[in-house]
Amino acid sequence: MTDRITLDRDTIASGALQEIAAKLGGLVRPLKPEEMEASLTATLAARPRPDPDCPDGDDIWVFAYGSLIWNPAFHFQERRVGLVRGWHRRFCLSTVMGRGTPECPGLVLGLDRGGACKGIAYRVSAAQAREELLVVWRREMVTASYTPRWGKVDLGSRRVSAILFTINRADAHYAPGLDERTVAERMATAEGALGPAADYLFNTEEALRQEGILDVSLERVASHARRLRNQK
Repeated sequence: MTDRITLDRDTIASGALQEIAAKLGGLVRPLKPEEMEASLTATLAARPRPDPDCPDGDDIWVFAYGSLIWNPAFHFQERRVGLVRGWHRRFCLSTVMGRGTPECPGLVLGLDRGGACKGIAYRVSAAQAREELLVVWRREMVTASYTPRWGKVDLGSRRVSAILFTINRADAHYAPGLDERTVAERMATAEGALGPAADYLFNTEEALRQEGILDVSLERVASHARRLRNQK
């Protein structure tokens, strides 16, 4: 078992996640610093032109659907419940580092095609945007498992363009088509440098409940994973 680390701003800034990935050899390929910077630069360059009447000016929105809801680790000005259409939350990324090991891989969430997803939209100040987004990139883009892109988020009173971290279907760790029982079994047993996969699952479940967001599939997975852990 890899030594446990706490996922906070200091840990992310230290490059600890990249170090963990590097120790796994060929099992994962961490992005080089220049690749990460290039990804962030390209994403910012692709930003849709803001509406001239937009009250947020040049501030940037980031959409969270998993651990960024309960542990963002970056600074923001505002957070609101938002809805993304065309993407849904799914345990579709196998992990052998943060919430699993090569011997017992865990799973983490990704945004996969189709459906819709309720989550939290964070507004990041334009003055701090690159600094804060680099924290997000160092966390979410340890490898190329996600594809950052812009999408529309419905905040109720209006729609904003936000950065979405969608699953990269070409990535070797993309795990499509897993049924809820299989997901629950993996989440109940896997554990990695960031702790048990079950903590990730249960923390997300609780965070969604606190925001009034119902994810029926995730609730079923959590319920089954809880039963499996109680049987140990």
